[in-house]
Amino acid sequence: MNSEKIWDHVEAKRQDYLDLSDRIWGMPEIAYTEYRSSAEHTAMLKAEGFKVTENAAGIPTAVYGEAGEGGPIIAILGEYDALPGLSQEAGIAEPRPLPGSGNGHGCGHNMLGSAALLAATALKNWLEETGTPGRVRYYGCPAEEGGAAKAFMVRAGLFDDVDAAITWHPASLTRVDEALSLANTRLDFTFTGRASHAAAAPHLGRSALDAVELMNVGVNYMREHMPSSARIHYAYIDAGGVAPNVVQGKAKVRYAVRSLDLPGMKALNERVIKIAQGAALMTETTVDVKVLSAVSNLLGNTPMEKTMYNNMLRLGPVEFDGVDREYAEAIQATLSDEDITSDYRRCGVRPSETKPLCDFIVPLDQVGEPMIGSTDVGDVSWSVPTVQARVATHAIGTPGHSWQITAQGKAGPAHKGLVWAAKVMAGTAVDLMTEPSALEAAKKDHAARVARTPYECPIPTDVEPPIQPRPADLAA
Repeated sequence: MNSEKIWDHVEAKRQDYLDLSDRIWGMPEIAYTEYRSSAEHTAMLKAEGFKVTENAAGIPTAVYGEAGEGGPIIAILGEYDALPGLSQEAGIAEPRPLPGSGNGHGCGHNMLGSAALLAATALKNWLEETGTPGRVRYYGCPAEEGGAAKAFMVRAGLFDDVDAAITWHPASLTRVDEALSLANTRLDFTFTGRASHAAAAPHLGRSALDAVELMNVGVNYMREHMPSSARIHYAYIDAGGVAPNVVQGKAKVRYAVRSLDLPGMKALNERVIKIAQGAALMTETTVDVKVLSAVSNLLGNTPMEKTMYNNMLRLGPVEFDGVDREYAEAIQATLSDEDITSDYRRCGVRPSETKPLCDFIVPLDQVGEPMIGSTDVGDVSWSVPTVQARVATHAIGTPGHSWQITAQGKAGPAHKGLVWAAKVMAGTAVDLMTEPSALEAAKKDHAARVARTPYECPIPTDVEPPIQPRPADLAA
């Protein structure tokens, strides 16, 4: 095994990428607006000597860089988008939003992209030092949070020549990802009716808001008659205005429809659309349905999961210090007992004592209660063999998409977990490059899975990425 040498290359660059993570934390940008964050990653790629392709797949905030010659192509996936409404001062244990956009890195993507680029840089330098044939390709991927950028990138063919893909995600417990996620479609339903004076001429109005409310009621009744693993959520995008004395002539609601696989998701989509059409019929309005984005469920890869797990074992758990544990305990004081015990249950671990931070590695074959979300890594996993790590960067029990995640995003555990994740990813890549049988096993596993259910991009061919305009202060 050559992983120990590659870890030295990670250590040599660690501070540069901790600084990058902290800079990205300080410029939180939501889906398809990550112009500053993408520019930071692009600048790092160029400074490290990668051959850089900007505007990847026609997305201004997507970028990839390649280094090396010959051999297999190993992709390392990074992200850097933030979330709305999760602005938070760093390093404290109480909610205190910062002035500004209101955005915050409440899912740790500032760390995710920085560790991935650190791993790619270390691998590039290792390839040069050893003369090993092979290429590393870092993908800077925007809009994971609901924007499905990787699915658009897969559809554009950006992974067609890749042999394997590696990524990670900040977490409270350290483990190889279980590769369980939900296929997910985001749809906008725009109802159009007829505005009128709500008192003087209500009979002349046709309420689009009534249609949205009837749709929501219909979907809520449907929940009893769909698989228990499926999820449906909605948010009002336009409630029709603020004047109750006007019959609302237009209203819009956004739905996220999730299922364990693509066929199940498509079936649920059709049922939700029928309910919307029924609501329009009842209110004598019309409804327009638009797909915004869609992602596939994750596809596992047993050989790559074993390779990554072996790297974790050789490296040992993330090492935290007393200051890290003290801050994590302060964060845990803001959480419920259920928050904390739920984390353990999800990994099949029964807590024998309270731990503020994860000082162990969850065994590869240990399965607990599933935590089911969605990710556009799923589409990459259908395109090429893919593996993902979960690495401890914050206090056990910290909910995802919370102010507590944002608060911990520049703390000691975040920095230590970031570097540890980079070592695991880089070590996994080295093993795939130097052990042909490992990569071949991964490819055979992937081929067998997609042979049973061939990949079909969940995004309709006429749907393009919902690209947002470049801010005026960044205009060329």
